[in-house]
Amino acid sequence: MIRTLRRYLPILDWGRHYDGAAFGSDALAALIVTIMLIPQSLAYALLAGLPAEAGIYASILPIVLYAIFGTSRSLAVGPVAVVSLLTATAVGQVAEQGAAGYATAALTLAGLSGMFLILLGVFRLGILANFLSHPVIAGFITASGILIATSQLRHILGIEAGGHTLIEMVASIGANLGQIHLATLAIGVPATAFLFWVRRGMKPALLKLGVSATLADVMTKAGPVLAVVVTTLAVWVLSLDRVGVAVIGDVPQGLPPFTLPGLSPDLVRQLLVPAILISIIGFVESVSVAQTLAAKRRERIDPDQELIGLGAANLGAAFTGGYPVTGGFSRSVVNDDAGAATPAAGAYTAVGLAFAAAFLTPLIYYLPNATLAATIIVAVLGLVDLSILRRTWAYSRGDFAAVAITILLTLGAGVEIGVATGVVVSLLLHLVKTSKPHVAEVGLVPGTHHFRNVDRHAVETDPGLLTLRIDESLYFVNARFLETLVQDRVTEGCALRHVVLMCPAVNDIDFSALESLEAVNLRLTKLGIGFHLSEVKGPVMDRLNTTHFLDALNGRVFLSQYDAWTALAGTSSRSAAE
Repeated sequence: MIRTLRRYLPILDWGRHYDGAAFGSDALAALIVTIMLIPQSLAYALLAGLPAEAGIYASILPIVLYAIFGTSRSLAVGPVAVVSLLTATAVGQVAEQGAAGYATAALTLAGLSGMFLILLGVFRLGILANFLSHPVIAGFITASGILIATSQLRHILGIEAGGHTLIEMVASIGANLGQIHLATLAIGVPATAFLFWVRRGMKPALLKLGVSATLADVMTKAGPVLAVVVTTLAVWVLSLDRVGVAVIGDVPQGLPPFTLPGLSPDLVRQLLVPAILISIIGFVESVSVAQTLAAKRRERIDPDQELIGLGAANLGAAFTGGYPVTGGFSRSVVNDDAGAATPAAGAYTAVGLAFAAAFLTPLIYYLPNATLAATIIVAVLGLVDLSILRRTWAYSRGDFAAVAITILLTLGAGVEIGVATGVVVSLLLHLVKTSKPHVAEVGLVPGTHHFRNVDRHAVETDPGLLTLRIDESLYFVNARFLETLVQDRVTEGCALRHVVLMCPAVNDIDFSALESLEAVNLRLTKLGIGFHLSEVKGPVMDRLNTTHFLDALNGRVFLSQYDAWTALAGTSSRSAAE
């Protein structure tokens, strides 16, 4: 019972050893992350098409729930750029931005994502996320970063522009360049330049001035807050909102309200597929960050329990006025660098954000939208990695095709079509690759018990013995390929007396492949040629033992290929060099 509780409530594990030192580390990390999260949360909510306060609401209870159910000690959960973009895309298809139904749809999306993630976690199905290959995810995030940054240019320029694809956005911005609002531009451009400098140049500059490394790091993390304070004061003092500079305006003061997602069957049906997509993409991004940070500490995370932790966080967002959340890369790295010792750091961050929601929101009335847009642009451009195209081209043309198609379709047709097509292309490429597995004819390395490819090594072979090493599991896609291969090698009147399939890389043989093996066995029997297997893995043998194949096999199953060679090779061996 206790073990089960610890499995689903990791807090019972790390909480037993919590002490003052851990509290000090967690509190400092929480302070730094809270400072970073306030402008980020506001900005990402606007990116999702929601009121600014939704970003803060989505960063309070979800963080607490993840601290209870999650297994990563550094992961910081909350709104992120890519999920915010996906939310805007999905919800925008069922409700008009600004309408009452828009916020309800966002809550429903979070609720559906939460339930789907928990369902995957309970049934330990985190492996489903593997259908999103890393190249596809990298391509999708790169394209999403470009789309997000482009969509925020209108706030920097102070113009009206729209569009869902890159071409539409660029065309809309170009058509409205004559309407650039100079006061907004005077805020947005310097804010963007300053935030870029904060990210790359502020810490080195402070270190040159003699500031300690710790203080320089804290000041760098607080850089975005400085941009918020300065630009907000500028708008207030100069009354720039009266000349057309768009500002956040009134933000409700208080703790997150209790909210209910929409439960209408039609709304659920429309949002179900986007919710699944958001869940899987969010989980892949989150667990990748969590595993990277855990490896640095020589710790481990439980991917299936991470599903439950993220699911609980999303359900928390659904009932407290938020929208879908996941683990963020930048804030998690900051959390880790700041010394977070346990998930309690996230709970303390939630306390800081709750304080901000209850007492500080009146101070951001004059916060210009251009500053939040600058925050988003600087954050997402760090996600853009076009070098993935060059690296995949050099290593694997198939992976390059998956990345290129994902990027092009995400930019040209939208995020959902882009990532869905990337997944389909990855699966198709996998099927194509495994449909023609690598098969090597092998021979004995002189003086050893090892067998290697006759085309790569100087090995001993026997004219009456053909050994084929299959370097792939056998299933319906490649079953016919194996059958054809043996048929082409074994003809009427050939000198072969035995054929051995060497199976050290065969992890599975499905029913279609079994039927092909039976056909091969029948053909070789008619030709008077023995058909044998070697180095068959235990689980595969267990499966074969449940069939009649082994009874009908006209040869033997050898424990090792050397045993097969010893038993079957004649004295007329010859050497075959490369």
